[in-house]
Amino acid sequence: MPTEEIPAAQADLLHRMYEIFNTQDVDDLTRAEFHPDVDWPNVLEGKRIHGVDGVLAYWKRQFAVAHPLVRIEGMAAEQDGRIAVHVRQGLRDANGDHWSDGTIDHVYTFRDGKVAHMEVREGTGPA
Repeated sequence: MPTEEIPAAQADLLHRMYEIFNTQDVDDLTRAEFHPDVDWPNVLEGKRIHGVDGVLAYWKRQFAVAHPLVRIEGMAAEQDGRIAVHVRQGLRDANGDHWSDGTIDHVYTFRDGKVAHMEVREGTGPA
Protein backbone atom coordinates (compact mmCIF):
# COMPACT_ATOMS: atom_id res chain seq x y z
CA MET A 1 0.00 0.00 0.00
CA PRO A 2 1.30 3.48 -0.70
CA THR A 3 2.35 5.86 2.06
CA GLU A 4 -0.90 7.84 1.79
CA GLU A 5 -2.81 4.86 3.22
CA ILE A 6 -0.72 5.04 6.39
CA PRO A 7 -2.07 7.41 9.06
CA ALA A 8 -0.26 10.73 8.62
CA ALA A 9 0.80 10.95 12.27
CA GLN A 10 2.48 7.53 12.09
CA ALA A 11 4.18 8.25 8.76
CA ASP A 12 5.46 11.59 10.08
CA LEU A 13 6.73 9.97 13.28
CA LEU A 14 8.60 7.29 11.33
CA HIS A 15 10.19 9.80 8.94
CA ARG A 16 11.27 11.92 11.92
CA MET A 17 12.70 8.84 13.68
CA TYR A 18 14.94 7.94 10.75
CA GLU A 19 16.09 11.52 10.23
CA ILE A 20 17.09 11.82 13.89
CA PHE A 21 18.69 8.34 13.98
CA ASN A 22 20.95 9.32 11.09
CA THR A 23 22.19 12.35 13.06
CA GLN A 24 22.82 10.15 16.14
CA ASP A 25 21.08 12.78 18.32
CA VAL A 26 18.59 10.25 19.68
CA ASP A 27 18.07 11.27 23.32
CA ASP A 28 14.92 13.29 22.69
CA LEU A 29 13.68 10.91 20.00
CA THR A 30 13.33 7.89 22.23
CA ARG A 31 11.45 9.76 24.94
CA ALA A 32 9.06 11.47 22.54
CA GLU A 33 8.36 8.73 20.01
CA PHE A 34 8.71 5.40 21.83
CA HIS A 35 6.18 3.80 24.12
CA PRO A 36 7.70 3.36 27.62
CA ASP A 37 7.49 -0.44 27.22
CA VAL A 38 8.93 -0.49 23.68
CA ASP A 39 10.15 -3.91 22.48
CA TRP A 40 13.13 -3.55 20.10
CA PRO A 41 15.46 -5.98 18.33
CA ASN A 42 19.11 -6.15 19.31
CA VAL A 43 20.34 -7.42 15.96
CA LEU A 44 23.97 -7.45 17.09
CA GLU A 45 23.32 -10.04 19.81
CA GLY A 46 20.17 -11.72 18.48
CA LYS A 47 17.90 -10.81 21.39
CA ARG A 48 15.23 -8.26 22.32
CA ILE A 49 15.53 -5.01 24.26
CA HIS A 50 12.70 -3.73 26.45
CA GLY A 51 12.11 -0.13 27.46
CA VAL A 52 13.23 3.26 26.21
CA ASP A 53 16.43 3.29 28.29
CA GLY A 54 17.47 -0.06 26.83
CA VAL A 55 16.95 1.11 23.24
CA LEU A 56 18.84 4.32 23.90
CA ALA A 57 21.80 2.44 25.45
CA TYR A 58 21.82 -0.02 22.51
CA TRP A 59 21.97 2.78 19.96
CA LYS A 60 24.72 4.59 21.87
CA ARG A 61 26.80 1.38 21.88
CA GLN A 62 26.34 1.18 18.10
CA PHE A 63 27.27 4.84 17.63
CA ALA A 64 30.46 4.40 19.70
CA VAL A 65 31.90 2.07 17.05
CA ALA A 66 30.27 3.21 13.78
CA HIS A 67 28.00 5.79 12.18
CA PRO A 68 25.11 3.71 10.84
CA LEU A 69 22.70 5.23 8.35
CA VAL A 70 19.21 4.12 7.34
CA ARG A 71 17.37 5.49 4.30
CA ILE A 72 13.62 4.99 3.82
CA GLU A 73 12.76 3.66 0.37
CA GLY A 74 9.05 3.11 0.98
CA MET A 75 6.33 2.35 3.52
CA ALA A 76 3.37 0.00 3.50
CA ALA A 77 0.43 -0.48 5.84
CA GLU A 78 -0.07 -4.15 6.63
CA GLN A 79 -3.45 -5.82 7.07
CA ASP A 80 -2.87 -6.28 10.80
CA GLY A 81 -2.26 -2.54 11.31
CA ARG A 82 1.52 -2.69 11.48
CA ILE A 83 3.61 -0.49 9.22
CA ALA A 84 6.50 -1.89 7.18
CA VAL A 85 9.25 0.59 6.37
CA HIS A 86 11.45 -0.58 3.50
CA VAL A 87 15.00 0.67 4.19
CA ARG A 88 18.51 0.60 2.81
CA GLN A 89 21.28 0.52 5.40
CA GLY A 90 24.63 2.24 5.19
CA LEU A 91 27.62 3.55 7.09
CA ARG A 92 29.31 6.94 7.15
CA ASP A 93 33.09 7.20 7.42
CA ALA A 94 35.86 9.65 6.51
CA ASN A 95 35.35 8.81 2.83
CA GLY A 96 31.61 9.56 2.83
CA ASP A 97 28.42 7.52 2.90
CA HIS A 98 28.39 3.88 1.80
CA TRP A 99 25.06 2.15 1.09
CA SER A 100 24.42 -1.60 1.04
CA ASP A 101 23.10 -3.31 -2.06
CA GLY A 102 20.41 -5.14 -0.12
CA THR A 103 17.38 -3.84 1.71
CA ILE A 104 15.41 -4.86 4.77
CA ASP A 105 12.02 -4.08 6.26
CA HIS A 106 11.51 -2.57 9.70
CA VAL A 107 8.00 -3.51 10.83
CA TYR A 108 6.40 -1.32 13.50
CA THR A 109 3.50 -1.74 15.90
CA PHE A 110 2.08 1.40 17.54
CA ARG A 111 0.38 1.79 20.92
CA ASP A 112 -0.96 5.07 22.30
CA GLY A 113 0.43 6.87 19.24
CA LYS A 114 4.00 5.73 19.90
CA VAL A 115 6.25 2.97 18.60
CA ALA A 116 5.70 -0.08 20.81
CA HIS A 117 7.42 -2.86 18.83
CA MET A 118 9.84 -3.21 15.93
CA GLU A 119 11.00 -6.28 14.09
CA VAL A 120 13.42 -6.70 11.21
CA ARG A 121 12.70 -8.92 8.22
CA GLU A 122 14.16 -9.43 4.78
CA GLY A 123 13.21 -6.65 2.39
CA THR A 124 10.18 -7.21 0.20
CA GLY A 125 10.76 -4.32 -2.21
CA PRO A 126 9.75 -0.67 -2.28
CA ALA A 127 6.25 -0.02 -1.06
